[in-house]
Amino acid sequence: MQKVAIIGHFAFGHKAANGQTIKTKILAEALEKEFSEKQVLKIDTYGGIKALIKSPIQVFSALKKAQNVVILPAHNGVRIFGRLLPLFNKFFKNRKIHYVVIGGWLPKLLKSKKQLANALKKFDGIYVETNTMKNALVAQGFQNIIVMPNCKELNILSSDELVYSQEAPYKLCIFSRVSKEKGVEDAVNVIKTINEKEGKVLFSLDIYGQVDAGQEEWFNNLQKSFPDYIKYGGVIQFDKSVEVLKTHFALLFPTRFYTEGIPGTIIDAYAAGLPVISAEWESCFDIVNENVGYTYKMGDLNQLSEVLYQIANNPENILNKKTQCLKEAQAYKTTTVIKILTDKM
Repeated sequence: MQKVAIIGHFAFGHKAANGQTIKTKILAEALEKEFSEKQVLKIDTYGGIKALIKSPIQVFSALKKAQNVVILPAHNGVRIFGRLLPLFNKFFKNRKIHYVVIGGWLPKLLKSKKQLANALKKFDGIYVETNTMKNALVAQGFQNIIVMPNCKELNILSSDELVYSQEAPYKLCIFSRVSKEKGVEDAVNVIKTINEKEGKVLFSLDIYGQVDAGQEEWFNNLQKSFPDYIKYGGVIQFDKSVEVLKTHFALLFPTRFYTEGIPGTIIDAYAAGLPVISAEWESCFDIVNENVGYTYKMGDLNQLSEVLYQIANNPENILNKKTQCLKEAQAYKTTTVIKILTDKM
């Protein structure tokens, strides 16, 4: 019998660079290092709603073959796997079931899904990314909530590798899924407005990430409006993020998703010694503080503009945060975080 089965969005044989796939693969690799590859069974849920037809077979196989079952589902998946696992587990002895949550949307979902909530309360552990999420679920009667931050196995820069740039144009970047909901267009418009007002290139912007399915036409049209100082750099492999990001001045995270968890892009930024300029989502202050960046009210582009002007007028304020970013990154190392899960197995 194997130590653990992971049911998640591996997308084997497909190109996928979204947060769900990246976190699933990172977790699997960490567990393989902890227990060996032979002790980890990987079950792929790639295929969307159509693939959920196979979920009963996948659950039965996982429970039959492994002592522990870990799921990392999105919205549709949790409705299925969250119910099937406790039900099927009645027929097996000494199996532990774990749910590693991606993002911060679960508390809101469970407010209107009482049967699903009752099923999830039977799990041995639900691992959420922030204290904000834990407090929200505890308030709904959960007693099996454990905080396990998002994590990445990154080569965190040393202080002598930090790149300091004190002159305009200040290189900003976005490193996330490319979509309207991630605030990409907001960032583009604000930077264009500032540069046009100043009559010079005060800020440049590099955009990296996979364009969301169904939003290709929107982004193609947006790209047509890009001046020379705004560029799209395509998809960067997650293990190359630090190398790409370190030459920038700061990371922009202009999300309009209020229920973000701990975005992997912010961990990447800290590992590269890159302070963050972020919209204030629900769990924002679990990861972003004045020592490592700036925040602004979500959707308030005037406030974002004010923050950027503040930085341009006093660039040393950003540069002074770079070493603290490196220290912050240590808390999100895979080797540190994975023990929170393995200690429960």
